[in-house]
Amino acid sequence: MATVSVTTTAISASQPLAASELAHACGADTEWVVQLVEVGIVQIAAAEAPPEHWRFSSTDLQCALEARRLERDFGVGLDAAALILDLQHEVRRLKAVIRAHGLR
Repeated sequence: MATVSVTTTAISASQPLAASELAHACGADTEWVVQLVEVGIVQIAAAEAPPEHWRFSSTDLQCALEARRLERDFGVGLDAAALILDLQHEVRRLKAVIRAHGLR
């Protein structure tokens, strides 16, 4: 029987993820994280800072994992993943507005 080892990392406002940690959590490399920033899937505070100084939140991790899933499961590029994620966010927002107005 094989043994599986799982590592967890706490993410909070006081302990954000570094770019290398975000990459590792998604099974990617730091260059992939740079591409996430370039297409707008995740945001950084200081664009002029090098990737080793970037920090990411749990929301960024969630978006990065979803982008990775879209790449893996559907073969989409990061530009398409950014569009899909943006459209999903907008649909959720519009559904919340509809519910708030008692229309569903």
